[in-house]
Amino acid sequence: MYGRSAQVPDLVPTLTRGKHRNPRKGACFMELASYLAGERWSDHPRCTHPLLGSLARLVNDHTSDAGRRHLVELVPAVIGLTSDDPHVDLQIMLRSATAALPIVAAERQRTMAVAVLAGERALNELDGRPKETLDKRSREVLAQVPDAARWARGFAGSLGPATVGSIQRHGAPNTVRHAVIGIAHACVSDPDAQLRDLLRGAIDDCAQWAAPSPRPTPMLAWPGTERSAAGAGT
Repeated sequence: MYGRSAQVPDLVPTLTRGKHRNPRKGACFMELASYLAGERWSDHPRCTHPLLGSLARLVNDHTSDAGRRHLVELVPAVIGLTSDDPHVDLQIMLRSATAALPIVAAERQRTMAVAVLAGERALNELDGRPKETLDKRSREVLAQVPDAARWARGFAGSLGPATVGSIQRHGAPNTVRHAVIGIAHACVSDPDAQLRDLLRGAIDDCAQWAAPSPRPTPMLAWPGTERSAAGAGT
């Protein structure tokens, strides 16, 4: 398994928002991951779980230009984190919702509280736990927003349980998107750090379920930089 043992090359473009045609135009978080993994240049590389990749792209795009450089060190860690286990989607969903819930604006808190309850109930179904079981982190963040938690319990009860498959297809991606946007606009001293911590935590969650992957070919420089790099040393 590679990922955390992979290294960022010495010569890399600056991380910027959005997609880029090639490395000379810059790179987003997942485009750099595709390059380090030895894959075709893409912001949707196969080497990373789709939902984790989506979170990484969102964090990249909603982090400030000054803060984005601190994301580079996390890029190797997403390489090789792939799995078909639905636990991955649910854990990333819960990680995102619980990170956002205490700090996002009031109008977003209900959405995040519903996501916490839906994620926990889906995990309960997968793991054969009692229906209303909540882990410690979920209990703590819901307790911080009692009005939103109360509303979410009533709303979730009126809809009935969602299937794990529907949460994977719709609930988890929507939760991740709303969580990142909410954190980016939250009234906190350092939203960049909050987003970075969210991504780091999701990487750790995914690593618990990811299958081992072969180590990629090390990338020491970007295409087209080898000659100039060699010339610099002569």
